[in-house]
Parts: sequence; C-alpha cells; structure tokens
Amino acid sequence: MNDTAEPTVVIVPGLRDHVPEHWQTLLAARLDNVRTVPPLERDGLSRAARVAALDAVLTDIEGPVVLVAHSAGVMITVHWAQQPTRPVRGALLATPPDLETPLPQGYPTPEELAAGDWNPIPWRRLPFPSIVAASSTDPLASYRRVAGMAEAWGSRLADLGDVGHLNPASGYGYWPRAEELLRELIDATAATTAAPEAVR
Repeated sequence: MNDTAEPTVVIVPGLRDHVPEHWQTLLAARLDNVRTVPPLERDGLSRAARVAALDAVLTDIEGPVVLVAHSAGVMITVHWAQQPTRPVRGALLATPPDLETPLPQGYPTPEELAAGDWNPIPWRRLPFPSIVAASSTDPLASYRRVAGMAEAWGSRLADLGDVGHLNPASGYGYWPRAEELLRELIDATAATTAAPEAVR
C-alpha cells in the first residue's frame, strides 16, 4: 500500500445522515476522491449497525483513507476504532456530542441511546492521528468534555470558538476550515505506513 498517495476521504455523517446544505455534503462535492457512509434504511439508532456501515465502506476502499466525521459520526468512528479492520491515516472529528449526558429536546433520549448501545463513550487512545474540532457553544457537549475526549483519544484539539453544533441550524453551511484542517491532517500523515494497531 502506498500511503504517500492522496487518500480517499470517507465522510461519516451523524444521525441525521445526509442534509443537502450540511458542510459535510458540501465538502464531499468539492473533493475528487471521496466516499460517504450511506444512510441506514433501518436500525438508525443502532450503534452496531452504524459502525458496520462505516466498516463496509472502508473495506471496499484500497489505499490510504482519511475520515471526516461530525456529531454522532465521531462516536461511530471512535467505536469502530476500538477494533479497526484496516489502517486509517487520520481523522477529522468535528463537534462530538456528549452522549453520556441528556441531549436537548429533539435528539435521542438517554433511554433510546441505551437501547442503541451508544454508551459508554470510548476513552481509549485512537490508533491513528486525529484532530478534534471543538465548539465553545455546542448545545450537545461542553467544551470541557470535548477537550477531555481529545486528550483521551490522543487528538490535537482545534478550538473553533462560537460555532454551535457546526450544523445548518447553527449557520453552517459551507465551512471552509474543514478543507484547511483536512489538508493539515493529510499533509501531516503523508508518511504513515504502520499497521492499524501501531499508528499514533
């Protein structure tokens, strides 16, 4: 495998899946080599089904991969990374939710999350380099909790400031910094050739 090649970018959406005006959707349209984890037709709140859907996309790709996850997509990525089935060069993890505390109205309840086996949040170091992009005003997670996740996962923490949950309801939309952080991650990991359990 030539890990110095330009990687395939895999977009990992949150539980709302594909929103046309979402920054992940707009980012995917601007990239040449990109795959998006498809929506689930059933078991949408099953963490295992979501992880399996990500794994199916990754299994189908040859060559290096970089992940771009948002919201619950971050948790899908982190759960997948507990038992990775292939090398991943790096991941951009934007505004992870704190699923261990009750979410605002309109989001899954603690009971629904428990039924879907989303908790506990994995707090083990990730087997690949990563950037956690954190909001100071995210209604789904406090900055302190997200900073703690970044530290536990061995991620670089990027402070985005006041961006809410970084979704259309918060005014995003096209998010140009996604491309900046993605390029930074790709360039910084260009020489990564280690096996998935050895990557740092």
